[in-house]
Amino acid sequence: MVQPIEALTANEAASVTRVPLKQVHRIIDAGLLHGRVETRAGARMISGRALVGLRLAHLTADTLTLDARRRIVGRVLAEPATRAVEEDAVTVSVEPITADIDAGLRELSLAKAMATSDPATMGGAPCFTGTRIPIHDIADMVANGDTAEGVATAYPQLSIDQVALALVYATAYPRRGRPPARPAWRKAAPTMSKTVSIDDLPQAS
Repeated sequence: MVQPIEALTANEAASVTRVPLKQVHRIIDAGLLHGRVETRAGARMISGRALVGLRLAHLTADTLTLDARRRIVGRVLAEPATRAVEEDAVTVSVEPITADIDAGLRELSLAKAMATSDPATMGGAPCFTGTRIPIHDIADMVANGDTAEGVATAYPQLSIDQVALALVYATAYPRRGRPPARPAWRKAAPTMSKTVSIDDLPQAS
């Protein structure tokens, strides 16, 4: 059973449930969570069993019709003790989904605990506590294909677990403001190009 928690923002829910943010909003807009979403200060807030419904709706998107998904999510929300739901000859076990969400909640709690934001440090960007290393910069490295082990080697102040949690934090709390501008030289078209045969390249000594 999902542990009692305060309501999460859509971004936090996306991080905990591993459902892409766009899909979170589409599931809500389709009414699949049966009114279990609140709006506070213009932000959608999701809590408790609705997180299970969100994950369930996402996992069955390619298997069940919209109406069928609405029915099974409704049963899960109405009956918290439900261990499995069946619809159109498809049976979905709820317990693994609940376990995954509990794990996601623990990861989010750890990710929040490792972050510190100080206006006097890196312009207030969230950094790993005790360092000047912005969490979002590390998350970008992991998202671009760097391994947690490789990043931790490059930044010995960080553990592998902290590097892995950076992506959790960045998903739940996206970088504020516009993305950094691309350097002017990246935008400019090349002023000269030349085709070179591989045979003309210098040989390695």
